[in-house]
Amino acid sequence: MVKKLIALLLMLAIAYFSHTPHLQVTDPGTWNNPSVWDHNATIGSVLNPSGEFFTAYSYGFNTEFILRKIAHITFFGILALLFYWNLRESKTRYIKAWILLTLFAFTDEVHQAFIVGRDGRIVDVLVDSFGGALFLYLLYRFKQQKKA
Repeated sequence: MVKKLIALLLMLAIAYFSHTPHLQVTDPGTWNNPSVWDHNATIGSVLNPSGEFFTAYSYGFNTEFILRKIAHITFFGILALLFYWNLRESKTRYIKAWILLTLFAFTDEVHQAFIVGRDGRIVDVLVDSFGGALFLYLLYRFKQQKKA
């Protein structure tokens, strides 16, 4: 039960930060901005193949960008481990955890596309999925070394 609660709390924390407009990792003062929905956004407009969701980043490669990507990899990597630990023992446990993580990452990025001052990007889903795969791989390697 505790593992499920921790996974839920981390998902809620990720959703909270995704719901925070104009969030800057380098400025803790922005971590508590009141949310503002973009009432012009629709699922159709967000997931339109020619829309912003499927384009590259529009901001530069700076400290803020690097810290955001490190945060994505770290938080989603930890979440993948929590998904793994909450699943029953099976041969496909790693894959199931990664799929659950990727689905959550996708819904989180879609959610961000509806918040003023935020943008959802498929590229971030890939970064999040990479973080999950990396942490799951490290867990796998750790377990393999422990057996030897």
